[in-house]
Amino acid sequence: MNILERAALTALHRMDPEKAHGLSLSALRSGLVPLPGPVTSPRLATSVAGLLLPNPVGLAAGYDKNAVALPALMRAGFGFIEVGAATPRPQPGNPQPRLFRLTEDRAAINRFGFNNDGAATICARLAMRPRGPVPVGLNLGANKDSTDRAADFGAVLAACGPHVDFATVNVSSPNTERLRDLQGRQALTALLSGVMEVRATLSLAVPVFLKIAPDLSDADLAEIAEVAMESGIAGIVATNTTLSREGLQSAHAGEAGGLSGAPLFQRSTRVLARLSHLTEGRLPLIGVGGISSAEEAYAKIRAGASAVQLYTAMVYEGVGLAARIAKDLDRLLEQDGFGHVSEAVGTGRSDWLSG
Repeated sequence: MNILERAALTALHRMDPEKAHGLSLSALRSGLVPLPGPVTSPRLATSVAGLLLPNPVGLAAGYDKNAVALPALMRAGFGFIEVGAATPRPQPGNPQPRLFRLTEDRAAINRFGFNNDGAATICARLAMRPRGPVPVGLNLGANKDSTDRAADFGAVLAACGPHVDFATVNVSSPNTERLRDLQGRQALTALLSGVMEVRATLSLAVPVFLKIAPDLSDADLAEIAEVAMESGIAGIVATNTTLSREGLQSAHAGEAGGLSGAPLFQRSTRVLARLSHLTEGRLPLIGVGGISSAEEAYAKIRAGASAVQLYTAMVYEGVGLAARIAKDLDRLLEQDGFGHVSEAVGTGRSDWLSG
């Protein structure tokens, strides 16, 4: 991290977390943040569900909810970007405060509740985004007061599908009441069938992923893996935030909401490895949760991820973290004798299954 980035982070950490989040997006949009441009190499450039990625280090949904800073983020060193979640209608989300730094734990708790500008506004921004080597996807959400949440996902895909490179069905946020109930076999089968029907009806080529929670039993994961493979979706994003508070030290540890950051790494990577085992490599997996270094990104890949995403670690390491991780990941792959990142996928899965 350079001196300028460290100074900026110090200033942001003196502010309310949600205001600091908004200011960081404004700084990116204004061009004040030095950006490295795309980071790639023959070893890092890869394909996931038909998406060509300059590198396998992506930005998770939640940072740029409303797709306001895409031109800058596409030059920040990420191999792919996910914006959103978007819901059919705009909604304010939950009352503030709803975002908390857990500095001692290198973590955060949020209970945003899918606050966003709505699909129409977000789709218009996506339609205007620059095209380039970095794929951009959209996290699909459901309105809190919807009478048919399953239908909401299809509605957002129908509106925004022509303007994105991939879409993610988010049934795993803990901040919308009963949303996680859609992860059950019957509800999930119906939901994914509806989304895939919209995709087929509109002849959309975008791969559809499913984002799941880390707080699932082995039996739950087995059901989800089976439904996912039967549904025709492109892959699974593992995982969203957790409701667990095990081992936290920070003053805000008791706040309601989803926990992200370093404490999630072990839990989310075990889920990832279990899914890799259950799907036997037939379904691409994207590993998310607690990544703050190339070593942790590499561990996710060796546990079964074809690509990874990060977000919370940028609160503590800055937006330049993505480029640093990608470059160091290249070095780690070379060090272990891998000619390409795909060769490392799943090579350490057994370590997580036996733990």
